[in-house]
Amino acid sequence: MIEAQHLTRHFGQFVAVDDLNFTVQPGTVLGFLGPNGAGKSTSMKMLTTFLPPTSGSARIHGHDICTDALAVRKLVGYLPEGAPLYAELSVQAFLEFAAGTRGFRGLEAAKRVDHVIERLQLGEVRRQTIETLSKGFKRRVGLAQAIISDPPVLILDEPTDGLDPNQKKQVRRLIREMSSEKIIIISTHILEEVDALCSRAMIIARGKLLADDTPAALLARSRYANAVSLSTNDLQATASALSELPEVSEVEVRRGLVTAFPTNNGDLFAAVTRLSSEAGWEVSRLQLESGRLDDVFRDITQEQAEEESSQGAAA
Repeated sequence: MIEAQHLTRHFGQFVAVDDLNFTVQPGTVLGFLGPNGAGKSTSMKMLTTFLPPTSGSARIHGHDICTDALAVRKLVGYLPEGAPLYAELSVQAFLEFAAGTRGFRGLEAAKRVDHVIERLQLGEVRRQTIETLSKGFKRRVGLAQAIISDPPVLILDEPTDGLDPNQKKQVRRLIREMSSEKIIIISTHILEEVDALCSRAMIIARGKLLADDTPAALLARSRYANAVSLSTNDLQATASALSELPEVSEVEVRRGLVTAFPTNNGDLFAAVTRLSSEAGWEVSRLQLESGRLDDVFRDITQEQAEEESSQGAAA
């Protein structure tokens, strides 16, 4: 497992990561979620031993990141932010180099290079130099080097950055295929990544851990959880009628939809369906909302910012 204890990193007076504590078990895809500058990349660099913590530490499969860094690096595949690569090398040559640094030689090295080229669909560019590749292909080459040794731990910083929708789908499928036995940590500010890939999500902002739960549990914290949205031929009349239902606490009209928010009084979806039938509304869309992660993310991070602002004012 991964165990982080009081993991902290300062840059001068600036606190980039502030006392992080968490554990991650094999078989987990952990989404490390936060706004730009939240401390995600700094945390990844500490876990992969590229950056020492100011205080605290972490252990990966029992090996301390500070005192046993070489053992940690053997266990971890790392895709850093920006995926720095050797631009003058071909894709083939770079991956052969990556295999060599992991201790593979000869036929075994060639086998592993061929395997990751196939998995990341890099065959068409294997002879091209990296400097000639698109951003999406460069990102896939970076991911290929991270998985070439089939490590038990993968730490991926923005793995789908720069990929088109088809490439994102392919990479997400690859991550899901690898997830059953590995620990995979994905640092991202893209909320759809968490919903699409992760079994657990941590939200950090300004270096502090603010939430740690399953994506489903985080969605349940959204004000939209179990709300009902519909589109009709007369949105204002629909909103007015819905507001009279005892199952409705609030009504919102936005972007061509009326959204009714639930009380704890009865089945909201059944009540809305019944009313729409009785009123003869022309309903082109009707859905039960599962919640919106962007709503939860915004609430959690804004609450922290407001709390810090009030503490600063009091001081």
